[in-house]
Amino acid sequence: MGVVLIRWIMVCFAVLSLMAECCLASENVMRPENRYLEATPKVVRADRESTITIRPLFDHVRFHEGEEFEVTCVATDGVDATEKVRVKPENGILRITHRFAGEQEHVLRVEQVDGEKRRMKGDFHVCSLQEDLLSRFPFKGDLHMHSYRSDGVESPAYVAAACRRIGLDFMAVTDHDQYKPSLEAQQAFRDVPVDLRIYPGEEVHPPDNPIHIINFGGSKSVNAIFPDNSYKQEVDELVAQLPALPAGVDRYQYASSVWTFNKIREVGGLGIFCHPEWLWNYHYVIPSHAHPQPLVAFIFEQQPFDAYELIGGYERWDAFSNNRQVARYVDARARGQRIPIVGVSDAHGCEVDDLFGWYFTIVFSPTADLPDLIDSIKEEWSVAVEGLPGEVVRVYGPLRLVRYAQFLLREVFPQHDMLCAQEGQFMLDYVAGKAGAVDSLRLRQGDTAKLYQNYWER
Repeated sequence: MGVVLIRWIMVCFAVLSLMAECCLASENVMRPENRYLEATPKVVRADRESTITIRPLFDHVRFHEGEEFEVTCVATDGVDATEKVRVKPENGILRITHRFAGEQEHVLRVEQVDGEKRRMKGDFHVCSLQEDLLSRFPFKGDLHMHSYRSDGVESPAYVAAACRRIGLDFMAVTDHDQYKPSLEAQQAFRDVPVDLRIYPGEEVHPPDNPIHIINFGGSKSVNAIFPDNSYKQEVDELVAQLPALPAGVDRYQYASSVWTFNKIREVGGLGIFCHPEWLWNYHYVIPSHAHPQPLVAFIFEQQPFDAYELIGGYERWDAFSNNRQVARYVDARARGQRIPIVGVSDAHGCEVDDLFGWYFTIVFSPTADLPDLIDSIKEEWSVAVEGLPGEVVRVYGPLRLVRYAQFLLREVFPQHDMLCAQEGQFMLDYVAGKAGAVDSLRLRQGDTAKLYQNYWER
């Protein structure tokens, strides 16, 4: 009975600790253990024995020869029993060898033991993964935002640099009806050593169609095609081929949407169905049209898009729109639909707009190259993240990826984002014409890749 009680207390303590750490993650705060010590690797193979090295970074947390430590290894999802091991430092470093069972998060609770006295040194978290997920890295990105070339505040170059400053690995400027601003962002850093991936994009508005669509990564502008006669001819052909549609669904608008998604794929882009639950003029509708919900429902059912904007850039007062979009996704999944998802800020300013950095996507991909990112999103290797300031971060998507992303938000991204913040500031310095910015960027190049190499077991 005593053993059961002790285990129950340990579980309660672990739950409370994880809840507190999730709250910290909402502000991207690094846990003290990760600030003072470094435990590597953080991501290991499931059902294999791995050795975790805990290395002090500062004098006040040294491990001294002759000291003894007890490490309690706790599997947070209950796969495998809790295990205790005794270790002693070697050359000031602790090494813990353990079989990390299943795909889950593990906590290594390290206590210094001196007779009956115990001194807590910290909790160190490790995530064990199956090989298919272990072979992919997490890349943070925003696929929908605006510059002053449409209705944003800053220049495309400024937007790109600011994205790196908040920890993004890839981004695209997607101005309304305009493709060139995204190329302007690319051009600004074409000959500069930066790790941020800057991709082309645009927000596409088909004529007389209320549906908003993102062309992420396409090699050409789709908006630029609309004035051509070919657009109307091809849409008319699609209209003629359509069967009877549900009541309230405009045949032209649906055909126009299908044409747009097809065209984005033709130019190598990812077609994203945007914010269908936008609250506008007392209606949950897409602006510029009186009542497009039947059209929205039919598009969602037929799924001509490549990805769904599950979490979009809504202010706090209309955040219920995201709730509705998630509910739509859940219903579709229950019907057996496979829905690739993204999270985006739809920010119109990096310094004055509340939305910037609140919402983003994590893509689990072999690389941050555009084809890999697009393929990974299409294959449902992505989650949408909602991280409003002062609130617990919420991750949406398949449970397996959500659990992993929660671990990353606490244990990896704070360190990753600190490196990105340095590079982003130097990018802003470069845009401002400050001397030495390029040399500073060159010194920072590859820092996040090195961090991942250190944190991932290979």
